[in-house]
Amino acid sequence: MPNVAEHIIDQFDAQGIRRIYGVPGDSLNGLTDALRENGTIEWVHHRHEEGAAFAAAAEAEITGEIAVCVGSCGPGNLHLINGLYDANRSRVPVLAIAAHIPTDEIGSNYFQETHPVEIFRGCSVYAEQVSDPKQMPRMLRIAMREAIEKRGVAVLVISGDVALAEMERAEPQKILKANPRVLPSEEELEQVAEVLESSKKVTILAGAGVAGAHDEVIALADKLAAPIVHAMRGKEHIEYDNPFDVGMTGLLGFASGAKAIAECDVLLMLGTDFPYQQFYPQQARIIQVDIRGEQIGRRTRVDYPLVGTVKDTAAALIEMLPTQTKRKHLDNALEHYRKTRTKLDELATPSKDGAAIHPQYLARLIDQAADQDAIFTADVGSPVIWAARYLSMTGDRRVLGSFNHGSMANALCHALGAQAVDRKRQVIAFAGDGGLTMMLGELLTATQNKLPVKVVVFNNSSLNFVELEMKAAGFVTYATDLQNPDFGAVANASGLKGYRVTNASALPATIKEFLAHDGPAVLDVVTDRQELSMPPAIKLEQAKGFALYAIRTVLSGRGDELLDLAKTNWRQMF
Repeated sequence: MPNVAEHIIDQFDAQGIRRIYGVPGDSLNGLTDALRENGTIEWVHHRHEEGAAFAAAAEAEITGEIAVCVGSCGPGNLHLINGLYDANRSRVPVLAIAAHIPTDEIGSNYFQETHPVEIFRGCSVYAEQVSDPKQMPRMLRIAMREAIEKRGVAVLVISGDVALAEMERAEPQKILKANPRVLPSEEELEQVAEVLESSKKVTILAGAGVAGAHDEVIALADKLAAPIVHAMRGKEHIEYDNPFDVGMTGLLGFASGAKAIAECDVLLMLGTDFPYQQFYPQQARIIQVDIRGEQIGRRTRVDYPLVGTVKDTAAALIEMLPTQTKRKHLDNALEHYRKTRTKLDELATPSKDGAAIHPQYLARLIDQAADQDAIFTADVGSPVIWAARYLSMTGDRRVLGSFNHGSMANALCHALGAQAVDRKRQVIAFAGDGGLTMMLGELLTATQNKLPVKVVVFNNSSLNFVELEMKAAGFVTYATDLQNPDFGAVANASGLKGYRVTNASALPATIKEFLAHDGPAVLDVVTDRQELSMPPAIKLEQAKGFALYAIRTVLSGRGDELLDLAKTNWRQMF
């Protein structure tokens, strides 16, 4: 008779799972031994369980299939939580096996005892404990089905002794994913079509829900003469081959996207849960299409809610709509985008040798040198801003990040999971110096597992985005300094290939060599700390905040910081 752990691995094998991410521990002995006996599923050994959870999330997002991570009892599985929150909020299917203390010790305040089912409730769509081998294999199938169909995290809590207990032999059963076609009612579609047809100023806001619906959304925009603004998670799915693209809005975006939304009289939201209320229009009528009805109206007033898949709903509307002949709103938005794009590109220029490198220039060079099917990951903070503004999509490129959960230190960990799926595909992480050092040990995961990730470090010796938030709020920057090592040297000492660039003139050739290296590599680039990532429009309260910051900075005896700030950003102001 097989034991529970052996059945779990057999079920994973039948499901087509090829990797498990984690850190071993005695409460996982049954699982790791079954994995050793299996021989076909790879153990991706991490240095921290948080990295394992982020990596599993990245695999699930890249493949669309369920991915697996594991953690030993108590502190081991607690370390999974941040990456699991990210996966659950990004709506990707991940199964986490959380080992537990011995069954007969539960409730005794035993060594490493926690209450894992309670703990994981907040970051999962399903969290249950296997207390008896008789619960298997049904509970494993339920957990996997929950993760796959709800596109979220399922957690199975299993004590080490239960994992080693024998169970009745059961044939593994592959869980097939449903692919439903969901449409609003005819009455709802007709009502919305009338609203769209009567409007001369429609703007589309596209999010991650437009995945797989690129052509339908483009065709709908053409019918409506509507500019398309995208959220960060929609970038990879709709930005490419898009004559109606006017960029992003929000904190990561720029003026043209914000303007196209502010000036519309109908905003058509397609598969987006864009969170920032201040960037929605005040007077426009709003139509929101989402496959999950509970998402509708969370961010702004919605006049016309439509529950449906974007691809099918857009296709239905296309058939009902005439082609809008008055295209002034679209033409104005596209012209403003061209001007905005030109200004952004003008910032991506080399600095003089001896001066810190503009991060925009670094991002643009990476974009130009990267493969047409490269996978990019970006740390939360300033790296994701440069990724949003300077990475161009091709239809085959991907961009991953902690865009909903907003966690630091995700870029390297996401990159490891993406690279594990395909070691021949180019994977490039945009890492902040703060984010990288938070999970620095995961560089060793790259070397040990032979994952040829390329890590670009935007090294400005600060928690740079935190500083920007302080300045915008009128505070003198404080407690944000980072005393960094030479990350290229750290990489070399860790078995990766390390590079360090301090002059812009050396950057193009070094990037070419860095990306061509056959193995994991780190490119440490000293970037300008004072570079401002300007929001789409400067609000009055932000202007007041910067003025207050200037006054307080002078009074604190740090007036030289203001001179550096002005010197760096003079080109953005005029």
